[in-house]
Amino acid sequence: MTALKIGSAAPAFSARDQNGNKVSLKDFKGKNHIVLYFYPKAMTPGCTVQACGLRDSKKELAELGAVALGLSPDPVSRLKKFENKEDLNFRLLSDEGHEIADKYGIWGLKKFMGREFMGIIRTTFVIDNKGKLIHIMDKVRTKTHHDDVIKILKALK
Repeated sequence: MTALKIGSAAPAFSARDQNGNKVSLKDFKGKNHIVLYFYPKAMTPGCTVQACGLRDSKKELAELGAVALGLSPDPVSRLKKFENKEDLNFRLLSDEGHEIADKYGIWGLKKFMGREFMGIIRTTFVIDNKGKLIHIMDKVRTKTHHDDVIKILKALK
């Protein structure tokens, strides 16, 4: 899994969001805490539950000084469909070549129904407004992810 440690600088990145706009980690420095969550594939059941939980928690996240960014290997066009279908209210980032996932150490071997393949290992990183990693959640439960993130943010205050 990830070799990143709490307290280290979050790896810099730039990616296109669901609208084709360039988004960089540095865009948020000094402003917000970032909940950067990596998910395997837009519009799949677990990823939809996870995204909708964060969508419904946007107000509480904002009150805690945090913004959510979802990142997957999906193309921008699929992210736009996902946003529209689920009425998502936060940025989804495309990492088609999985360069960002590699930087964060969460691109790896997965097993599903007896099949092995390379993909995103569902992980969430909480990054402070100075760009430091303040929490790494590598045991993500999609149904309670949003509640778990809020608990973490409250504990960090």
